[in-house]
Amino acid sequence: MQNQSFVTEFVILGLSQNPNVQKILFALFLLVYLATIGGNMIIVVTIIYSPALLGTPMYFFLAFLSFLDACVSSTVTPKMIIDFLCEKKIISFECCMTQLFSVHFFSGAEMIVLAAMAYDRYVAICKPLYYSSILTRRLCSILVAISWAGGFLHSIIQIIFTLQLPLCGPNVIDHYMCDLFPLLKLACTDTHIFVLLVFANSGAICIIIFSLLLVSYGVILFSLRAHSSEGRRKALSTCGAHVTVVVLFLVPCILIYARDTSAFSFEKNTLIFVNVLTPLLNPMVYTFRNKEMINSIKKMWRKMKVAFVKF
Repeated sequence: MQNQSFVTEFVILGLSQNPNVQKILFALFLLVYLATIGGNMIIVVTIIYSPALLGTPMYFFLAFLSFLDACVSSTVTPKMIIDFLCEKKIISFECCMTQLFSVHFFSGAEMIVLAAMAYDRYVAICKPLYYSSILTRRLCSILVAISWAGGFLHSIIQIIFTLQLPLCGPNVIDHYMCDLFPLLKLACTDTHIFVLLVFANSGAICIIIFSLLLVSYGVILFSLRAHSSEGRRKALSTCGAHVTVVVLFLVPCILIYARDTSAFSFEKNTLIFVNVLTPLLNPMVYTFRNKEMINSIKKMWRKMKVAFVKF
């Protein structure tokens, strides 16, 4: 494929051009990134080293979701943190395309994992007697493989039509990262067809998955009428955590990608929720009221302390 771009690098404006504000943002986002990686890795390690949790589909998917959250954050946040200390924020064309591919790859996989987790809750609540026979380890592995494949397909499509953009003029991106709409604004051609492609590949996917999740949780809520009050409380607790994550992740995606390029002026501030804040909040949402996870984390820390003392 022949690249039509004459631009070799981009200048990123970031979240603020005020040096004092940038110093504050540097400290804030550095803490957020460290907390994000630490929180998600604690969940991944705890589940991997707890056979009882790893053998449960819900926690199997949760470990994968936490890994994806750490990947999404690592694709965006370190570069943004470094840029806060730089007077001129520059990213090469190759690095820009790599960041664009990586963000949409991991985010696309995460959307499918969220759908798989909703299916897990549906089977657990609506068909509890068949839970272990339906959600086998083989099916869970297939769903994870589908999420990887779906994320790759979604991302490679984005890259293919992004590389068709003739970027021959300005190279200043009013954003904190390389993304589709900021690049479309720099194109030296009419971009209406590209906007439609963005909607078809990103916006429509977000809307479809969000709608499916809403329907699945509607069915779950309807079926809870037949459960005891204790069963309803426990089911709503686990479902509530998942719904919170879905809203924080998919609603900003819909606002950004299911629109016209000129219809939303706070894109980069909204995308912060998807790329920075949601990966931070997911560990808190899933562990704050989950006694099983909290107890497993405590056991793991006790084992680590014993091993450290012996060493």
